[in-house]
Amino acid sequence: MDRRRALRTMAGAAAAGSQLAAACSPLSGATEGEREARVLEWEEYFKGNFALMSDEEKAATVRRLERLAQLRRGIDTHISTTEAQPGVLFGYAFNISKCMGFRNCVEACVQENNLDRATGTHYIRIFELEDGVINLDYADATFHHQVPAQGHFYLGTQCFQCANPPCVPVCPVRATWQEPDGIVVVDYDWCIGCRYCMAACPYWARRFNWAEPQVPGDELNPNQHYLGNRPRKSGVVEKCTYCIQRSREGRLPACAEACPTGARVFGNLLDPDSEIRWVLENKRVFRLKEDLYTQPRFWYFTD
Repeated sequence: MDRRRALRTMAGAAAAGSQLAAACSPLSGATEGEREARVLEWEEYFKGNFALMSDEEKAATVRRLERLAQLRRGIDTHISTTEAQPGVLFGYAFNISKCMGFRNCVEACVQENNLDRATGTHYIRIFELEDGVINLDYADATFHHQVPAQGHFYLGTQCFQCANPPCVPVCPVRATWQEPDGIVVVDYDWCIGCRYCMAACPYWARRFNWAEPQVPGDELNPNQHYLGNRPRKSGVVEKCTYCIQRSREGRLPACAEACPTGARVFGNLLDPDSEIRWVLENKRVFRLKEDLYTQPRFWYFTD
């Protein structure tokens, strides 16, 4: 029985199961906090897809997750469910002339988005390429030498939040979708880990957790979004969300804020006075693999 059918057939028993879990013998020797955590985890397992939740259900699951963070990690977190704002469509531009390969953006992304430290998971890759050649199949994103290197330039990739994202329709359980502001998100608790989305993405933007991600407690970012940087689990796919926990609050993504050379431009494509619109209207821009008709909302340009 798949998870969706199980949810339908067992939802009526969830409340009774919660009480049973608290009273059954395996928990009889547990502390009060451990029993509470088990009950909350049971209730979390049977929740629905976030895209189909009511406001009340969203508030309830956030309360559970925040309480579980206190019980399991001893950390106070704030998990927002801020929705896309009317009149906002996010876009990104990358100035190849200015990027020097410092990779401050990569480190800022890791810290902001609670990425796994054990495996060195990165949403962003900075490729070092020879001047005049753009061939990412043979480019190096793991260079360890002084930058910028003579005769080379640097090009960053991440999720491009495509207007026609090929990763979305292949998901068999609708765990990933595109929000009105253009951000492609994942309900990490609904993902079944089939990795169809990874195979469909032509930009290497998605990451699969083969094990439970490790983030030291003193490094965990407590300011989280349900569809963004809240801690993920093993067996699911995750991705860049343009730092949804920041961008929907009017802030820049961590990578754009951390860039020391100003190579990253982020903003609202629907605002005619935004910097991103100025770039698109005044610079010669291009996008990767435009022939695939994915229409990425991520452009490259030079001065």
